[in-house]
Amino acid sequence: MSPFTGSAGSTEQWEHLRVAADDGVVTVTLDRPDKLNALTFEAYADLRDLVAELARTGGTRALVLAGAGRGFCSGGDVDEIIGATLAMDTGRLLDFNRMTGQVVRALREAPFPVVAAVHGVAAGAGAVLALAADFRVADHSARFAFLFTRVGLSGGDMGAAYLLPRVVGLGHATRLLMLGDPVRAAEAERIGLISELADEGRADEAAQALARRLATGPALAYAQTKALLTAELDMPLAAAVEMDAATQALLMNSSDYAEFHAAFTAKRPPAWQGR
Repeated sequence: MSPFTGSAGSTEQWEHLRVAADDGVVTVTLDRPDKLNALTFEAYADLRDLVAELARTGGTRALVLAGAGRGFCSGGDVDEIIGATLAMDTGRLLDFNRMTGQVVRALREAPFPVVAAVHGVAAGAGAVLALAADFRVADHSARFAFLFTRVGLSGGDMGAAYLLPRVVGLGHATRLLMLGDPVRAAEAERIGLISELADEGRADEAAQALARRLATGPALAYAQTKALLTAELDMPLAAAVEMDAATQALLMNSSDYAEFHAAFTAKRPPAWQGR
C-alpha cells in the first residue's frame, strides 16, 4: 500500500471497532460480545478502511486483531447480513462480496505484521480473518470452522480457497472448506493453522507479547519479508530468486542493515529504526 495521503485526514473514531494504539502496536478488537462479535456491513467497511489508513499514515509496527467476550468472531451476522443479502440484486451482492475480499487484501498487503488472537469460536468470515493474519495465536478453547457450504455458498469465500491450501495444504483445505466441520485447537496446531498455542485464557496476552516483539524488531525487514511471502506464492523459482536479490540489494542500503553491523561491533543490541 502506498504511504502517500491526499486531502482526507485520519479518522478520529471508529464506530464499529475498538481501536487502541500503544507504542507501535495497534490492537483492533471486534466488540459485539453479545453476538459473538458477528460482523455487520459497517464492521467490514471499518476494518477495510482502518487497515488501509494505518498502512498509509505510518507508525504502526504490528497489529493485533482480537475479539471481545467469549469468542473471536462467529462470522457474518445472520440477520443483519444473511437476511439482508436475500433482498439484494446481483450488483449489490457483488459490491458486498468485493468489500469482504478487500478486508482480506488489506490485511495481507499491510506493510506490518498482523497477529490474530483467537479464543473460542472463529467461524465463517471470522475464520478467514484469522487466516488472513500473518500469525494466529490461539488458546485451547479456540475452534475454527469455515462454514460457507453450510449456508449453501462456496467454501472459497474471501480468498479462503487461495489462502488455506497455502497454510495447511490442499488435502486439509479441501476437507475444511467442503465439509465446514469445526477444527479444535489441538488439530489446528497439528495441521499448521495455529502459529502458537497459548495456555487457556492467555491468547490475548501471548498475541500482545508477539506483537511487542515484532514492533521492536526490524520493521522494514519484516515488511519486505511479508511482501515477498505473498508475491512469491505464484512465481516460478527463477522470478522469486531475482525478486529476492533485488529486495536484499535495496535493504543492504538501509539504516537498519548498517545498524546491525554497528551493534554487533559494539557488542550491544541493535536499535532498529525501520528504515
